[in-house]
Amino acid sequence: MPALLGVSDEPSCFSDDIFLAKSIVLLVLDGLGWEQFQDNKKIFPVLSEFSEQLITTVAPSTTATALTSITTGAPPGEHGIVGYRIPVEGKILNSLRWSTGNNLAKPDPYQFQLMPVFDNQQPKVVSSAEHEGSGFSKAHLRDSRFSGYRNRNELVDLVVESVANFEPFVYAYWDGVDRTAHEFGFTDKYFGELNECDLMIDALLRRLPANVALVVTSDHGQVEVADRMIELTADIKNLVAKQSGEARFRWLHAVPGAEKDLTQMAKETFKDSAWVMSKKETIDAGLFGPIVSETVRRRLGDVALIAREKVGFTDPAEKMPFQLITRHGSLTKEEMHVPLLSTVT
Repeated sequence: MPALLGVSDEPSCFSDDIFLAKSIVLLVLDGLGWEQFQDNKKIFPVLSEFSEQLITTVAPSTTATALTSITTGAPPGEHGIVGYRIPVEGKILNSLRWSTGNNLAKPDPYQFQLMPVFDNQQPKVVSSAEHEGSGFSKAHLRDSRFSGYRNRNELVDLVVESVANFEPFVYAYWDGVDRTAHEFGFTDKYFGELNECDLMIDALLRRLPANVALVVTSDHGQVEVADRMIELTADIKNLVAKQSGEARFRWLHAVPGAEKDLTQMAKETFKDSAWVMSKKETIDAGLFGPIVSETVRRRLGDVALIAREKVGFTDPAEKMPFQLITRHGSLTKEEMHVPLLSTVT
């Protein structure tokens, strides 16, 4: 984001023609990993013609964390949206729904995430009308000028209209790939959604004026987990006060005084299916960036179960509207590798 907004002194991974364009449109396709893009090139005849690079997302490789890193240009250790479910003041915050459940008080999104977004430039944001004014939108989009769409055609209309109105930068977001994969897995419905995204990009290219840069990226990839969910053993449950995170990057919070025992037992129990790390080990490894503030440290658990195989770890307190077939959050290449694609009209 700092590079696209022209506020970074670091070398850019973009070609010069991107910055010579009169407008830049950044389209984020939620859930389209590099591996999935490469495996399905035939479904993307338009997008496959773009210049392409492999880049990595952040840890955990999950929507709330990665989208906030995209808009702030900061790693999770600084912006503090460190997962799907985050402990805060004795409660667990669902960061996407911005809910702590049971009508409990929710944190102020402007205070929970303090990093500026889009370099305080307040660009045009084109996203689903369902997201307008939500707590998470306030946290990762702040006071950007929001235009809400109800369908794919309206997304195209709003992006084209924004460029016609001389917007120098437009941020657009589409979550259909992620939603479809979660519910149906890598089936015909998923492949159909990929094709519809390519047609949407084709429509953008045909309707945008000359000399507009279109950059396409994603927040994470996915793996199929289905019902391969692992439950904590009874001995480990006795050492756990609560859980946070998500199935493929599960944080265990130890009962007071049991941190070392929990770490050792978890490593012995789950060494074949996960990278098991203490909080200190995750920070020392730089998973959340070079800086992890004290506030952010308090939002992490004591032991991280980071799935290495195509499995997830259950948490009875985590409620889903349906069984998720694909999941993400871990450090595998399928989840961490995302595409960075660009062209100029």
